[in-house]
Amino acid sequence: MHEIADIACNFTSDRFDNDLDEIIDRAIANHITKFGLICSRLRDVDKLLEIYNRYSKNMFFTIGVHPHHANEINAEYLEKLKEVINKNNPHAIGETGLDFFRNLSTYEEQMYAFEEQIKIAIDTNKPLFLHQRDSHEDFIKILRKYSSDISKAVVHCFTGTQKQLDDYLELDCYIGVTGWICDEKRNVELRKTIKNIPLERLMIETDCPYLIPKNLPNKSNRNEPSNLNHIANEIAFLMEVDEDSLRKETYANSVNFFDA
Repeated sequence: MHEIADIACNFTSDRFDNDLDEIIDRAIANHITKFGLICSRLRDVDKLLEIYNRYSKNMFFTIGVHPHHANEINAEYLEKLKEVINKNNPHAIGETGLDFFRNLSTYEEQMYAFEEQIKIAIDTNKPLFLHQRDSHEDFIKILRKYSSDISKAVVHCFTGTQKQLDDYLELDCYIGVTGWICDEKRNVELRKTIKNIPLERLMIETDCPYLIPKNLPNKSNRNEPSNLNHIANEIAFLMEVDEDSLRKETYANSVNFFDA
């Protein structure tokens, strides 16, 4: 069984405070050997770097501000963000994007934060780690505006339609798929659409501790990277491809994208 990479692990969550070593060891024993350590705000950075330094052989990390926290960004915060990025050289900028489902930050705050972080990614020649929920039209408009200057981007946790997928692929985006794919009732569209994601553009992820796969046997109340094998199996089944081929391709895509 080929090793695989989980491109989205929210290990700074306090839900991993007591047993992260155990979580990582269990994942590696199950052939998940690379982990994307995701940042959602500057407040995460010290903890994130401490985790990364402990596991740097197996991890790559992002620095950025999730749309939920866009309301924290002002000129001073932006300067601090740039300084932290330049000092610590993350593998990607993010998690950044738009989220109009929960609207924890206003439309204006989210649009500003998203564009400013795209500019940082362009200035530093870093990939973008992107979040989009219920905001596709504004999201794709901004990406198109900067597309000629963006080095590369992954739309993480893709749950969209064929039209949205076509829009992202037209801009050469990579597509991240989570355990959301395992929900037959709420995810009919994506379960049909997934066959149309080219393997060379696909990455896989748990987004742990969130998004526990619906059909996972022996579920706990916390998702973890070892569940990525279940997700990979489901995706291979729906795409009608050999699972080991999917594992090899998504692993190579992740390692090359994040230079990890």
